[in-house]
Amino acid sequence: MSILDGFRDKDFLEQITLLNDLAANRPAEALPGLLELFENPIGDSSVDSMVVIALNALLAENEPYAVECLGQQDCKLRTLCIRTAGEHRFASAVEPLTRLAEETQDQDLALECLTALARINDPAALPAFRKHLASTDPLASGLSIEMCGHFRDVSALPWLKEVVRRSLTGDRYQTCDVPTWKAIQALGDLATDEAVQFLASHLHHKNPIARRLITDVMVELGEKAIPALLESLYSPDEDVRILAANVIGFTELRSGGNGLVDAFDRGQADTANVRYAFYEAMGRIGTMKNLVCLMDGLSEPDELLLMAVVGGLERHVNPGMIRTLLDRLHRDDEQARRLAEAVISSKAVNLFQTLHDDEPAARQLMDVLVQSRDDEIHDAFRQTLERIGSDRSAADLQRLAEAEAAQSTGRRALAVDDSRSMLALHRAILGDLGFDVALAANGQEAMDHLLSQGSVDLVVTDMNMPVMDGMQLVEQIRNDPDHESVTIVMVTTEKEASQRGLAENAGVDAFITKPFRPEELKEMLGKLIGN
Repeated sequence: MSILDGFRDKDFLEQITLLNDLAANRPAEALPGLLELFENPIGDSSVDSMVVIALNALLAENEPYAVECLGQQDCKLRTLCIRTAGEHRFASAVEPLTRLAEETQDQDLALECLTALARINDPAALPAFRKHLASTDPLASGLSIEMCGHFRDVSALPWLKEVVRRSLTGDRYQTCDVPTWKAIQALGDLATDEAVQFLASHLHHKNPIARRLITDVMVELGEKAIPALLESLYSPDEDVRILAANVIGFTELRSGGNGLVDAFDRGQADTANVRYAFYEAMGRIGTMKNLVCLMDGLSEPDELLLMAVVGGLERHVNPGMIRTLLDRLHRDDEQARRLAEAVISSKAVNLFQTLHDDEPAARQLMDVLVQSRDDEIHDAFRQTLERIGSDRSAADLQRLAEAEAAQSTGRRALAVDDSRSMLALHRAILGDLGFDVALAANGQEAMDHLLSQGSVDLVVTDMNMPVMDGMQLVEQIRNDPDHESVTIVMVTTEKEASQRGLAENAGVDAFITKPFRPEELKEMLGKLIGN
C-alpha cells in the first residue's frame, strides 16, 4: 500500500500535513505517488506547491533518478530535475546538462541548463557556456560570459572585448545591458595583460554605469592594473587621464603614486581638471614623492585645486609640512588668505589643530571660520577648539559662538560628490548663499538622505561616482513624486554632447564644468532659483 493512496480524498489539512512529512523524511517509496500528483495536479495552488517541494526533496536524495529524468521529453519534470540538479550540485548531471544546453534550440531550456551548471560550478561545463556567449537571450549570454570569466577561459577574450565594443555603437551606450556588465567583470576575472589593457583603454566608456564598473574592476585588480593605468596618464584625452588618476588614487598603491608624480613632472597634468585629479589621487596615496608634489601645489591660485591639495595634506600631517604651511600663512598675502580658506572649507581639522599653536596662523584661520555660514564646519572646528583646550582656543570658541547669531534662511541644498575637496567647495559656496547644506559621497547616500530627511530645494551632483552615479541619482529623484520638482545642477568634466544629452533626458536642469569659480556657480544658481 502506497503512502499516498487516497491522497486526493483527504481534506486540505491532512494533505498539507502529509506532504510536509514527506518533505522532511523523504521516503523513497513516496516518489511514484508524488510524480503522479506532479503530473496531474490537485488544482489547489497551496497543495500543488507543496507537492513540488516534497518531490524536490525526494529527488535530492535520488541523484541517479533525477539525472536520468534530464533526458525525458516531459518538460515539467525535466525542468524540475534540472533545477534540483543545480540546487543540490549533482556532479553526475554536468555531462547531460552540458549536452542538452549545447543541443537545444529552446532558449528557456538553455537558460535553465546554464543556471544549473553555474550552480554546480564544474569547469567541464565550459563548452555549454562558450556555446551561448553570443546568445540573443541577454540572461543566457550574461550568465555564459560570467562563467567563462569565473573559469578564466581565455578563449572567450575576443568575444568579451567585442561585447564591450558593441556597447558603444549607435545609441547602445545609453544603457548598460547585462552582457556588457558581465563582460567587464569577466575581463577583470581573466586579468591577462590583454584584458587589463583593454579595460584601461575603455576607462572613458560613454555609459556612466559601464564606466563605474570598469573603475571598480581596475581598483580590484590593484597592482595588476597599475602599468596600464600609468600608460593611460599619457593619453591625449583629458578625461582618460582624469579617470586613470582617480583609479590609481583609489588603489592607494605606492607604485601608482610614484607614477603619478612622474607623469605630473612630465607635464601630463596640463589642465586644471587633470591637476585636480592628480592632487586628489596623490593625497589618497601619500608617498613622500606625492607629499612633496602636494606641497608644491600650495602655490595654486585656483580655490578648488588648493582645496584638493589641502585635502590631501590633511591625511598625512607631519612637522615639515606644518613648517611650510606656517611659512605660507605668515606671508599674509592673497595666497595666504586662499590657503586659510582652503583649510577651513576642506574641514582640515588635523591641520587646523596643529597650526592653531601659532598665533598669527590661528588668527587667520579664525577670521575665515567666523565668516563661514556652514553649521557643519562650525561644529567640526568647535570640537577641535574644545579638544585643544588652551586659553586661545577658549577665546576663539567665544568668538565662534558670537558669529553663529546669523539665522538660517530655511533653504536646503544637497551636494553629492565622491571628492572630499569638491564637497567642501560646494558646502562653502552654498553656505554663502544661505543654504543649509547636506553632503553625500555618492548617489545612494544622497537618496538615503532624501528619503530620511525629506526633500531639498537644490541638488548639486557630480556625474561620475561609485556605488550610484549622478545619472542614476537624477533618474531616481525625478521618478519620486516627493522630490521630482527639486532643482538639479550637474557638475562634470565631460565634454561630449552625448553625455549631456543623457543627463538632460534624465532631468538635469543645468550643467557646470569643473573647474569653475565660486562666482560662476553662484550666478547660475541665482538664475535658476533666485538670489
